[in-house]
Amino acid sequence: MKQRALSAIAVATTLVLAGCGSAADPGSESEGSADKLVVWDWKSGDEAAASYIEQAKDDFAEKHPDVEVEFVAQPFDQYYNLLGTAIQSGEGPDVMMFNGGGQIRDRVDALVPLDDYVADDRDRLAGWEAFGQDGHVYAAPVTLQGHPIYYDKTLYEQAGLDPEAPATTWDEFLADCDTIADETGATCFAQGNKEGYGIQFWLSGLGSGVLTDTEYEDWIAGERDWTSPNVKRIFESWQEAGTSGRFNDGANSTAMFNDMFAVFESGESAHVIGLMSDVGHWKDFAEFLGAENVGVMQAPVVNPESTPSLPYDGGIGYGVAEWTEDPALAADLVRSLTSTDALTAFYDDAGAIAADTTIDTSTAGPAVADLVSWLPSGRPALHVALSSETLELMGRLSQQLLSGSVTVDDALGQLAESDQAG
Repeated sequence: MKQRALSAIAVATTLVLAGCGSAADPGSESEGSADKLVVWDWKSGDEAAASYIEQAKDDFAEKHPDVEVEFVAQPFDQYYNLLGTAIQSGEGPDVMMFNGGGQIRDRVDALVPLDDYVADDRDRLAGWEAFGQDGHVYAAPVTLQGHPIYYDKTLYEQAGLDPEAPATTWDEFLADCDTIADETGATCFAQGNKEGYGIQFWLSGLGSGVLTDTEYEDWIAGERDWTSPNVKRIFESWQEAGTSGRFNDGANSTAMFNDMFAVFESGESAHVIGLMSDVGHWKDFAEFLGAENVGVMQAPVVNPESTPSLPYDGGIGYGVAEWTEDPALAADLVRSLTSTDALTAFYDDAGAIAADTTIDTSTAGPAVADLVSWLPSGRPALHVALSSETLELMGRLSQQLLSGSVTVDDALGQLAESDQAG
């Protein structure tokens, strides 16, 4: 399996990954000052992001040559705990990275609203909604994070299926999975749910083919009906996929990063619900399968009243701590971290689908062409709308659903109670 410093998605998903660099305690030398800004993230130690960070630093240095910038790459599995300690103490980094969704929305009281500072970037960058709360934006998006269904065109060909015409309905899709299993031995989906994150990808990757448009809009708006037959169908399909052998063996003991994606890359599974930005995505898969063999599809239709669409949001972004000495200066660093030149470098080297809509992606291959073409009609990912507490509960329940120790009705009842409490 390819070894690489990995980091997470987008979306509000909390993925336990090993980042680079060592943790810095709040109140230590990692604090900023009038002539120094400190950035906490889990990307700056990643080799694939090196050119992106350097380009951003160069951009900022041109505007503020006398200000030092220090990046502290924290381990991702400790990141939000460390950030919580900094927030409680009211001191720490000036600029902080966040996943879009619940992880930043739970912490907006510790952040500076950036509306006035990033007004000139609003049209150029997409994904702002994932970093907003109550009409204000608290971070600028670096990447767009989506959850498309990738498929292996080689396995489709070996099974006698048309690799350029994947199924558009759920019944047809399952029939194709059965054909692929019979002809190649590959399972339908690569799945890694050791940390309980697989259900988040499942909900967002397949939900647009199940929920009606009204249900989808209400879900994102916070008016979620966990007793809806369509919501129940999503969770039933998760349990059925596990009990019917459509996942790889041991899904509950398989880590999402990087083991789940290795299952797909090795040809052991025909599909995987992956990411769009910089890991578990089109560029990683192309290195193993060949760019021409990486297919991408939207959710197969379960409910004829649904409208399949690409689920995506702002993936990762940078915000400014409310305790920083000079918010305007720190916000200017955020603008450098989201400059076109910096984000182009991130796309070129890491394959991230950057938030900058002006970047040319036309030469990246068919999968990227499809993803970019779906962006205008895309909708926010369903799991990103949930609080971090509800996501954690959903992860635990998803494991129990696969093991058969909880029913779908019981799981949805607990999730409804958690969601309402949040």
